[in-house]
Amino acid sequence: MLARDAQACRVLRSFLNHYRDVDITKLHGQVPDSCGWHRYSDVRCSTTGEPQEERSCNSSQPCQQSRNRNDERVLHCLGQAAACRGAETSSITRMSTYCSGPSTISIRRWVHSSTAGHNSCNGGDVDSIDCVVIGAGVIGLAVARALARRGWEVVVVEAAGAIGTETSSRHSEVIHAGIYYPPGSLKARMCVEGKERLYDFCRTYHVPYKNITKLIVATTTEQLPELLAFRAAAARHGVPDLQLLSGAEARALEPALACEGALLSPSTGILDSHSYMAALLADAEAHGAVLALNTRLVGGLLEQAPLTTGAESSPTPYKVLELHSQVLRGKGANFAAGSASEGIAESNVPVEVSRLRTRWVVNAAGLYAMQVASSMSGLPRSSIPRLHLAKGNYFSLSISSPFSRLIYPMPERGLAGLGTHLTLDLAGGARFGPDVEWLPGPGSSPEAPVEVDYQVDPNRAHSFYPAIRRYYPDLPDGALQPAYSGVRPKLSGPGQAPVDFLVQGPRNGHGLRGWVNLYGIESPGLTSSLALAEYVCDVLQSS
Repeated sequence: MLARDAQACRVLRSFLNHYRDVDITKLHGQVPDSCGWHRYSDVRCSTTGEPQEERSCNSSQPCQQSRNRNDERVLHCLGQAAACRGAETSSITRMSTYCSGPSTISIRRWVHSSTAGHNSCNGGDVDSIDCVVIGAGVIGLAVARALARRGWEVVVVEAAGAIGTETSSRHSEVIHAGIYYPPGSLKARMCVEGKERLYDFCRTYHVPYKNITKLIVATTTEQLPELLAFRAAAARHGVPDLQLLSGAEARALEPALACEGALLSPSTGILDSHSYMAALLADAEAHGAVLALNTRLVGGLLEQAPLTTGAESSPTPYKVLELHSQVLRGKGANFAAGSASEGIAESNVPVEVSRLRTRWVVNAAGLYAMQVASSMSGLPRSSIPRLHLAKGNYFSLSISSPFSRLIYPMPERGLAGLGTHLTLDLAGGARFGPDVEWLPGPGSSPEAPVEVDYQVDPNRAHSFYPAIRRYYPDLPDGALQPAYSGVRPKLSGPGQAPVDFLVQGPRNGHGLRGWVNLYGIESPGLTSSLALAEYVCDVLQSS
């Protein structure tokens, strides 16, 4: 093993961050550290040509500081990539603060993988890690950060070619106050706690945000009593700061608004969700976490952990995960949906097959969480809930927005969302949505592919105009333009009552110790992310 001291790890990280736009596979020969220079040899297997062993540090006075096993492995991969001089590498990506320039290093030796189609000299080896988080959306990144900050070794496995490419980047970017959810529900608790954590995180890590506030409007006199009931319910949720406004008071704040009364939510805000996810990743990596992009879990087996002396019960079993990683270039998010053979056939790109042993797994795969769970031996299929896909379409306002706050209509009973509301981005641009468009789901087969079409049908604007004109009567014809869409992984379907977040551990669903499934994490998932992360860590540790 080379570069064995933590100080060298920090110096090399700094070197790579500074030169993050340089292809590391071309950095052959020397990498600086505090001891002087480490040199990496180019020894290869005589059968396959795969790189095998590297020279240890040749410094005459190696540092004597405490060692970090995760840092050693990362540096081992960095040295291996430098030695390969352009060899094919899968996408383990280290991203500097705010993801401004990723550097790609090889997972090959780090997880002792064997390239598909070859007989690697390391063929049957399986490496071990404390915890694997599946999915690098906002929830997966928040969980990885929380685990890493608690001192766990963490690998984040992401099927797409970048972080947060699906549900996490296709929403309103609203920091919710926590007023819409049943008292005592996980959504209510996590949203209220998560809101405070999120504002503090944004201030600490310089994530762009704005405490923009929100008006919840009654557009008819019949809705006025509902405003009072809504305010009382919000107070029971832990949100006592809603302010009741008359129609005239609301119009004084927003002259383009038509309403009979409103509630002002002073703690509602907006943020740059991409900067937020990048900051989560940067802090997770600063505490030793590693991100594997273009890498998909295709299955897993249980392996009994050895008994320890004096243990009162059997230890948490190991999960041996099989990972398929696309090499160099791939299909991005599409790799998550198909089988490995489909990915190879359609993209004609080599796939590395790796095995990783871990005791703790968090399934934060979002739309694909049911698929992931169905691939794991030892997880009963009866514990996997049915997935319902609710597509939400957004339309942008092609003229300057007359509003300076978010505008939400009163929630209507029976709707799967919060109605067609107006949100603003940090640049002041306005968009309306989301609506609810139910998509065909995988049905009762959790292993079935999840197929999503994110295109926005321009004809859906016809239903937007009357809904928006209830509170914005001066909306001009033709002012709505298709913007984007997102898909919510719901646990309830058309006509069914909304369902709470499901954080499923061994005690409340599947019985497999050391495994947590996150199902139905839709709105207010972004707001709840930091609180959910701590909650998931507690569930994982208690299992």
